Amino acid sequence: MLDIKFIRENADAVKIAMTNRNAEVDVDAILALDSRRREIVAEVEGLKAERNKISKSIGLMIKEGKDPESIKAQVREMGDKISAFDEELREVEAKLRENMLYIPNLPSETTPVGKDENDNPVIRSWGEKVELDFEPVPHWDLGEKLGLFDLERGAKLSGSGFPLFTGRGAKLERALIQFMLDLHTEEHGYTELATPFMCNEAIMTGTGQLPKFAEDMYTVPLDGLYLIPTAEVPVTNMYANEILDKELPILHTAYTPCFRREAGSAGKDTRGLLRVHQFDKVEMVKFTTPETSAEEHEKLTLDAERVLQKLGLHYRVIELCSGDLGFSASKCYDIELWAPAQDKWLEVSSCSNFQDYQARRANIRYRNEDGKPTFIHTINGSGVALPRLVIAIMENYQNADGSIDLPEAIQPYMGGLTKLD
Repeated sequence: MLDIKFIRENADAVKIAMTNRNAEVDVDAILALDSRRREIVAEVEGLKAERNKISKSIGLMIKEGKDPESIKAQVREMGDKISAFDEELREVEAKLRENMLYIPNLPSETTPVGKDENDNPVIRSWGEKVELDFEPVPHWDLGEKLGLFDLERGAKLSGSGFPLFTGRGAKLERALIQFMLDLHTEEHGYTELATPFMCNEAIMTGTGQLPKFAEDMYTVPLDGLYLIPTAEVPVTNMYANEILDKELPILHTAYTPCFRREAGSAGKDTRGLLRVHQFDKVEMVKFTTPETSAEEHEKLTLDAERVLQKLGLHYRVIELCSGDLGFSASKCYDIELWAPAQDKWLEVSSCSNFQDYQARRANIRYRNEDGKPTFIHTINGSGVALPRLVIAIMENYQNADGSIDLPEAIQPYMGGLTKLD
C-alpha cells in the first residue's frame, strides 16, 4: 500500500497518478479520514494528560481533608470521553485502512503514460516469425489428434477451463517445468522453493490480491483459505512481518499450479488452452534494496526471456503504460509469444517491480546501511507460465503431417524424444 504520509504531502501528484492509471480513488476522502484520525489522537492525548494532572490532585485533597468527589467525577467524565474517542478512532482507522488497501500503486517515473494496452510500447523482440509452407493448425486440433490433452474429460471433472493433460502432453508439461527450474537455479542463481498451494486472507492481502480481486479467487470457506493465483503470493509473504538480516538481493523461484476464476473474462479466448482456470507456472521473486530494484527488475526480465530464447521461440517485450498496469505494480514488462495459428501474440510472462508497495502491506523490512528498518522492494515475474508456452511450442514447431518437433533444450527432459507424432 502507499504511505499515508506521502499521500498527505503529495496529494496532487497522487491524484494525477490515479488519473493516469484510470483508477477511481477519492484521495480527498482518504485525507479527510487521515485528518480526523490525527484530530482524535490529539484529543485523546490532551485528555489523558489533563486527567493525569487532575488525578494527582486527589491525593493532596484527601490529605488536606477536602472532599475529592467533584474531582473524581471530572476524571470519570474524562474517562468516558476518552473511551468514546477510542471507539471512534478504531472505526476511523479501520475505514482508512480499508480505503488504503484499494489504492493501486503509483506508476514509476519511467512508466509511459497511456490509456490502455494500445498505448503499450514494444521495447524489443527476439527471433523471427516462423515461416510455414502450409496452413498452421491450431493447438486444440493438434493436441486432440496427438492425444496430448483431453479437454472434454477435464471439463467433466471440474468444469470448463480445467485442462486434463494426457500421455506425452502431461510429460511435456513436467519437462518444461523441470527445464525452467533447472535454468533458474543453476544458471540464474535463484533458490528453489516448494510452497503451499493455499494461503490465508492476510497473506493474500499482503501481495494485493485481496480485497480488490476477491471475486477472482477460489476459496475454501470452512478453513478461511484461498487457492493461490500465483506462487508470488506464498513466496513473497514468507517474509511477512520480518526484518530480514540476509544479504540482498534474495532470489527465489517456485513451481505451483495457479487457480484463477477470472470472473470478468467470461467468453474470452475459450478454445483450447488459451484461457484456463488452472495452469502451471514457474515464478521468480526478488527481494532488493530500493537502490538496486530497477536494475534487478531488468535482470529478472532477461531471466524470463532466456527461457524463450533457449526454446527458440519468437517473442517481444512490451512495457505496460500507466493505464494498463496491474494493481500492485509500479513498472511492468509483458513478454508475449507469437502463435501462428492464432495469428496473434500471447502473454506468457509479466515482470513487475512493486517497489515498497507489497512490503508495506506485508510488513517486510531490512536494515539499511544506517541500521534503520526500511521497507524492502519486491519484484516478480513468470519464468514462465504454461500453458501458453505449450501453445507456442505446438503451433511454431508443427509440421505439415501433424507432428510437432520438440525444441532441443527440452529433449533431454523428454527422455530423448525429438518429436511428438
